[in-house]
Amino acid sequence: MKVPCDPEYHFMKQTAIFLFLISAISLQSIAQYDYVSDPYYTSKYSVELGGSLGVMNSFTDLGGHKGIGKGFITDLNIGNTKLAGSVYVSIAYQNFIVLRFEGSYGYVKANDHALTKNSGDAIFRYSRNLSFRSEINEIMLATEIHPVYARRYAAGEHIPLLSPYLVGGIGYFSFKPQAHLDGNWVSLQPLSTEGQGFSEYPDRKKYSLHQFNFPVGAGLKYKFSPVVNGAVECVYRILNTDYLDDVSTNYIDREVFSKHLTGKNLENALLLNDRKNEINPSLSAFPGEQRGNPGKNDAYFTINFKLGLVF
Repeated sequence: MKVPCDPEYHFMKQTAIFLFLISAISLQSIAQYDYVSDPYYTSKYSVELGGSLGVMNSFTDLGGHKGIGKGFITDLNIGNTKLAGSVYVSIAYQNFIVLRFEGSYGYVKANDHALTKNSGDAIFRYSRNLSFRSEINEIMLATEIHPVYARRYAAGEHIPLLSPYLVGGIGYFSFKPQAHLDGNWVSLQPLSTEGQGFSEYPDRKKYSLHQFNFPVGAGLKYKFSPVVNGAVECVYRILNTDYLDDVSTNYIDREVFSKHLTGKNLENALLLNDRKNEINPSLSAFPGEQRGNPGKNDAYFTINFKLGLVF
């Protein structure tokens, strides 16, 4: 249950209210809509203000689908799906090309312990026993291409109300991987769990919690009225980092932590770097043992229902 102080609760509540207001405005206009003669289709430019509600999930080194891990969508764990939302403003040229600026919010998470321990990769991932969650804040500048409006429609012609489209652009997002330990959520990036930033591992740089991404996706838009558009959209984010979940490469020598960390950070790093003993007290990782897969960056995606007012 969400509590009022939860930022996710506030964002989703405000977005839901915004979408409700758009829906209320559309009720009368839908009944009165004359799609053929409406000047909306004869003007070159239009501006749309809207919002969306949907879900967010991710592809990282951790968790995945139960059993032996496979690639991409076959390793998606539906149980890790979280709510997401956004607000946006867009400018359309002849309904064909749309430039959109959007702010999004959501969560991603994964947990090795959710896997079943049968054979192959499943045993490795299950016994690794790592987990994370991260809040995602994103701004995006994207372009939509609507092929059905590639030509202008003359007065009296049938106007397509349903428009499949492609979307792509550039985004800037923040994330903050955390792990649950003794009833608290501990931020992982300051702990350098894989030696990031340590002189003993010069090839492992400290990763930034604010980075660019590249959104690509597709959607299906429907024109309810002269002033209301609805859409269902899926957007995949290509990332330049493998540390969305704070896991990428190999385990380090645990003795190194005491040379760079002190106090609570040192204690947390020793506990969260290797959590195998929580599954089996006789298990522990050795320096150089595989912890993640550095050959593939992480990613996240959203599936949203969008509703917008056209001006």
